[in-house]
Amino acid sequence: MKSEVPEIATPLRTRAIMETYGLNFKKSLGQNFLTDINILHKIVAAGNVSENDDVIEIGPGIGALTEQIAKVAHHVVALEVDERLIPVLSETLAQYDNITVILQDILKANIADLIEKNFDGNHPIKVVANLPYYITSPIIMHLLDSKIRFAAIVVMMQKEVANRLSAEPGTKDYGALTTRVQYQMECHTSFIVPRTVFVPQPNVDSAIVVLEPLMKKHLEPYSEEDFFSLVKGCFAHRRKSLWNNLQGIFGKEPKTREKMQNVLEELQISPQIRAERLNIDEFISLTNKLIEVKIIEK
Repeated sequence: MKSEVPEIATPLRTRAIMETYGLNFKKSLGQNFLTDINILHKIVAAGNVSENDDVIEIGPGIGALTEQIAKVAHHVVALEVDERLIPVLSETLAQYDNITVILQDILKANIADLIEKNFDGNHPIKVVANLPYYITSPIIMHLLDSKIRFAAIVVMMQKEVANRLSAEPGTKDYGALTTRVQYQMECHTSFIVPRTVFVPQPNVDSAIVVLEPLMKKHLEPYSEEDFFSLVKGCFAHRRKSLWNNLQGIFGKEPKTREKMQNVLEELQISPQIRAERLNIDEFISLTNKLIEVKIIEK
């Protein structure tokens, strides 16, 4: 039975916790604490978190979101990089017996080992987090690179980054990050979070993004590494044509140019379009053809 302690996310209790522990907000760690319980409920609901789920939280802060996850999840492992907050969390979350707080930088964590050591292996694993703006993309890449099949990744991030993750081909927000994420996951923005619900208040609005495993697989690249590298190179100069970016990657030697022209012709891709016009399967086809004609050396 949980005691009738006010929920952490209330403005009054947030201030009380900060004052009790003499805490200030570390800009270097991107610390902005949510003080709106309804938003926290919506975050947990966006991930359909249930008592059957094990959850990894990144950056629990003083435990506001952690608390709401723990109320409905089977087990929560919260990774916090700020050692000042470990004793705070041991008190603010003391009434919950299904939370494990670990002093750990997610970007340095071996996620497979983390899961093996802290979960029983009998429950779907989800990630739910309010990510620091300055390392949002590296964290998402780290999660995807782990090859763990997460049931869902539900993360708060800067609205502009959310637009990039869920962008469609041909739009200004579509780019290398879009293709990297959508190659592995279905992606949509669940809802917008106004800057006014944070302490301290950031300069931009946020968005809750939900990533889930793809229902329909893309084409298979011969090499994921070469696929990711090609996409990154093709978006290196967004205002240049695909042809100019390809020459920037592979050079302008006449035989190379001829091979590339033949590949584009075979794939019915105009050399003059920009990279943002290609969808993921077209990038994969382009990668595979460039490997076949040995422009990309294996």
